[in-house]
Amino acid sequence: MATGVLGASIALTATMTAGTAFAKPVPSGNPIPLGQGYAGVGYLQDGKSFKPDSRQLALNTPDVVSPDFASNPPPGIDVSHYQGSINWSSVKSAGIQFAWIKATEGTTYKDPNFNANYLNAYNAKVIRGAYHFARPDLSSGAAQATYFAGNGGAWSRDNLTLPGMLDLEGGCYSKSASAMQSWILDFYNTYKAKTGRDVVIYTSPSWWNSCTGGWSGMSARSPLWVANWTSAADPTIPNGFPYATIWQYTDSGSVNGVPGAVDRDRFNGTSARLLALANNT
Repeated sequence: MATGVLGASIALTATMTAGTAFAKPVPSGNPIPLGQGYAGVGYLQDGKSFKPDSRQLALNTPDVVSPDFASNPPPGIDVSHYQGSINWSSVKSAGIQFAWIKATEGTTYKDPNFNANYLNAYNAKVIRGAYHFARPDLSSGAAQATYFAGNGGAWSRDNLTLPGMLDLEGGCYSKSASAMQSWILDFYNTYKAKTGRDVVIYTSPSWWNSCTGGWSGMSARSPLWVANWTSAADPTIPNGFPYATIWQYTDSGSVNGVPGAVDRDRFNGTSARLLALANNT
């Protein structure tokens, strides 16, 4: 998979497998044990577990988004404590322009490596944001947004801080589509009230189409970060969204400064637009 500006310092593997990053668990059931969530943990399982009729929802989904994805998009990564100790200066030197870092899960768990990762990425001048692994089975969206905003998910206009991301995957947590929609909106409204920013939605086509019914209610509110591990030129987009702003295209990338495998991401736009997302301009 071509990565443009990254050059020889970043090697990618062609095989898309689950849980290939450093010591990451791959839960086979639902719910995921508290603290074990990370961006991509439920990707393959979500695709396997949903019924065929949920796949029908994706037939009219546009497969092609902006051509920016194919024309030297800013490269990024997302990480949690499963990556171990990261050398963020090496990550920056490898050409990585942005990163999202796991901060919280539920209302009691904070990633043990978050503080170090968040500070060191900032010092290395990597534009970074925090993310929250959603646990709709444990508490309300408002309660989890409050915990996230107070434990790493805050925002400031400083050229280096992205809005927070809400990680939605790992089954529907026994919620109906309408109940899940309400949970997400509850999280969104609370996060925006506390930070002034629209939370980024991370999800896969399988999860969104099945667990929200292909809901369009967030398309005018939140940037979409789509998980679609493929060597195709563009990702498949969940129903309810016209395009993706960020694309997680593999869980098995290799980046100087990161031990083991790491999720790789692309920003749908220019570096100037990435900075504009960070600064809300």
